[in-house]
Amino acid sequence: MLADLFPATLLEQLLLLAASFLLSTLIGIERQRSLKSAGVRTHALVGVGSALFTLVSAYGFATVIGTDVQLDPSRIAAQIVSGIGFLGAGVIFVRRNAVSGLTTAASIWLTAAVGLACGAGMVVQASGAAALYLLIVGPLSRVTKRIPTVSRDRSLSVQYKDGQGTLRNILAMSTAMGYQVALAGTQRIDRPGKTPRVEAELLFHAVTTPPAEDLVEVIGEIKGVVSVQSRVDADS
Repeated sequence: MLADLFPATLLEQLLLLAASFLLSTLIGIERQRSLKSAGVRTHALVGVGSALFTLVSAYGFATVIGTDVQLDPSRIAAQIVSGIGFLGAGVIFVRRNAVSGLTTAASIWLTAAVGLACGAGMVVQASGAAALYLLIVGPLSRVTKRIPTVSRDRSLSVQYKDGQGTLRNILAMSTAMGYQVALAGTQRIDRPGKTPRVEAELLFHAVTTPPAEDLVEVIGEIKGVVSVQSRVDADS
């Protein structure tokens, strides 16, 4: 009985779970720093859960193997790959034709793969995948944002201080840059003891060819603007 509770591979299995926890937490920290709906806890749970499922698949049924019973460790792993989709679907939102949450859903999917790899003893490969993830959402993401697009339409979420005429200045600046601007909606953000803010969703259409100046950067420099987020980039 004790041999079943404390197998010879117990320490190895615990180390693989710990590796999955560390790598999954690393991915989750990046998501939480970006203020996404799925943060450290979600990613850590997905990674550790995937690793445990893999370990159970590999070691949990050793006592029932016999001439009439064959073990296929890949079956549980395959179910992890397909079953993790319900979590990813839960963080994807569509609002006014703008999709958000795609990158977070993909990070959950990758975290499941990292946990699965750790459970299978492929810690080096899992570490490489986590490192590549940080490269993709970090330097590579900043590079891709500089790639010019052919679309004439842009949707921006702009947060600015209320009562300073900021929206009027944004509209004037955008018109001067060659854009037609439509206000899709606003939301007032009250802050006790501080200047209230307004979050506005603005739709921009380039009348001619898109101007050379970066629209997000120009609006971000207008007095009173707190933050500017492109709805195209909101899936991150």
